[in-house]
Amino acid sequence: MVKETKLYDTLGVQPSASDSELKKAYRKLAMKWHPDKNDGDAAAEKKFKEISYAYEVLSDEKKRTIYDQGGETALKEGGAGGGGGSPFDIFDMFFGGGMGGMGGGHRHRGPQKGKDVVHQLKVSLEDMYNGTTKRLSLQKNVVCDKCNGRGGKAGAVGKCMICRGTGIQVRVHQLGPGMMQQIQSMCKECDGKGERINPKDRCKTCNGRKVVKNNKILEVHVDKGMIEGQKVMFHGEGDQEPDLEPGDVVIVLVEKEHPVFHRQNEDLFMKMEVSITEALCGFQRVINTLDSREIVVTSYPGEIVKYGDVKCVMGEGMPIYRDPFSKGRLIIQFKVNFPENNWTSPENIAKLEKLLPPKEEVLITDDMEEVTLHEYDSSMKSQGGRSVYDEDDEEGGNPRGMQCQTH
Repeated sequence: MVKETKLYDTLGVQPSASDSELKKAYRKLAMKWHPDKNDGDAAAEKKFKEISYAYEVLSDEKKRTIYDQGGETALKEGGAGGGGGSPFDIFDMFFGGGMGGMGGGHRHRGPQKGKDVVHQLKVSLEDMYNGTTKRLSLQKNVVCDKCNGRGGKAGAVGKCMICRGTGIQVRVHQLGPGMMQQIQSMCKECDGKGERINPKDRCKTCNGRKVVKNNKILEVHVDKGMIEGQKVMFHGEGDQEPDLEPGDVVIVLVEKEHPVFHRQNEDLFMKMEVSITEALCGFQRVINTLDSREIVVTSYPGEIVKYGDVKCVMGEGMPIYRDPFSKGRLIIQFKVNFPENNWTSPENIAKLEKLLPPKEEVLITDDMEEVTLHEYDSSMKSQGGRSVYDEDDEEGGNPRGMQCQTH
């Protein structure tokens, strides 16, 4: 007779169950309630832990005897309560560390991964338009092959006695009566690794560091249409460390500034200056594209281009990433340049006036006051509530001795 049957009930077996029956019951229930098979459900994980605890106790002859005679209370009082290890360790003993067809090991298992190494790569707008391959030389740590990453002879690695294996040194400073300050810093003796190798036993190649420097050439393929900030990944090419899975090398693209074009997603923007004659009478301009072609844009006579107008050419923008035969727009913003003052004779001005649309006629009466336009200079500010551009005072002098620029 047994005092309690709770653990037997958890596994769904009788108190008289043999070792093979216990194993069979555990294997079936563990596969059913494993958290990875239940999308990390909290209830499933709790059930999985209960199953693992029950099997851990009942599969141990000594613990099972104590439990049969006195129940879980006797286990705890006798210091054989079980459950001290991870429930996944027991599972791994049955399934070799994998999930046996459930899509991989538990998410908390497996080797730890080292840090990723991030590098920036400057590329021109032409490179992003046409695509290119850049060779990038990197220096990385690799595990020393002379000592197989041990850092020295077999058995030569020991715990650092300065930090007692923690990799951290703690110093206490007395700031005043009854006031203490505790400062933590990396142990200089072991460089924060928590272990130390006798100098005479250190590997002559890596000098006990377990890794050596190595140069690596990476070929970075910049595809057509890639954008600034896009990442190119090199999996497992990061620094190596013993007992760690190497991290990744991450290349981040940085776009160089272009003298003509500015990019916004798949569109290219540029500015174009035209004369007043071209704006009124039409023009043709040749644009050199990012793939070294020459395209001609035309504004026909009678098509007025105003200052700040924006027009576009379809299909002459950036290639679409992973769809390089499709392209965005080339967007052109126009700036119209006017001639200088008094650029032609009054006679020609009169002739031009007849060709242009008529001016607005303004009726001026005697009670209106006429003022003069001056060139504006933002550096010349108003003083005493009166602008330096105000009309001269009654005495004929400029205010406060300030003189406006005249032409």
